[in-house]
Amino acid sequence: MDARLGLDLALYAPARLVQTDPERLVRTHLALVRKIAWHVHARVSTAIEIEDLVQIGMLALVEAARGFEDRGHAAFATYATVRVRGSMIDQLRKSATLVRSAIRRRREFGQVKSGLEGLLGRAPTDEEMAEKLELTVAAFRIANNATQAVRYESIDDVYSDHSEWFADDAPDAFDNLARANLKRAISNAVGDLPEREALVLQLYYVEEMNLEEIGQVLDVGAARICQIKKSALGKLRARLEGWDD
Repeated sequence: MDARLGLDLALYAPARLVQTDPERLVRTHLALVRKIAWHVHARVSTAIEIEDLVQIGMLALVEAARGFEDRGHAAFATYATVRVRGSMIDQLRKSATLVRSAIRRRREFGQVKSGLEGLLGRAPTDEEMAEKLELTVAAFRIANNATQAVRYESIDDVYSDHSEWFADDAPDAFDNLARANLKRAISNAVGDLPEREALVLQLYYVEEMNLEEIGQVLDVGAARICQIKKSALGKLRARLEGWDD
């Protein structure tokens, strides 16, 4: 209970505010999919296009949101990261057996498709793709299907400690220590802020309330909440400058 403001902060606990609504979870974690996609693409950029990875990740995100049960053991972002990255890696393993010519053909088809989409403002039909590639429609469909062919192999046969596809991007001990030190520094800096400024940051960043909602809690306008937040962040930046020196 905050005696000065008359607030029961337990009412604003994350468990009360964050609901396991699949549509909301998907909508609020779209950026996470692109982040993971770019991270994976940086390792295997010659094997798959970034947008293909994003599409794979989006499907995995939807499935993760539908299957997630909030029991207080793990945040959805952590759960979704494992599912999304795992789906991307699985697709890369399946695609790894495509012959080089098929990979080149797939990239060629992708470039032609992107060009036609830019000109037409929509996805091109098979007939339009075939015409652009100077192929018959039947030949294009056969060639396009060939680029999608996959072959399954035992993980024991293809696994390698030196392969980028099996690299573990989990933080190492140094990263964990640095993150813990940063969290401690932020916590200490927030603790030194005036109570109202600290509360605004708590409600905005932890409880994910918007300025209007925070204004209703503190009985002030959204513009004033914006000023308080800006002032608090300025003080935090000043106090955290050079924290890791």
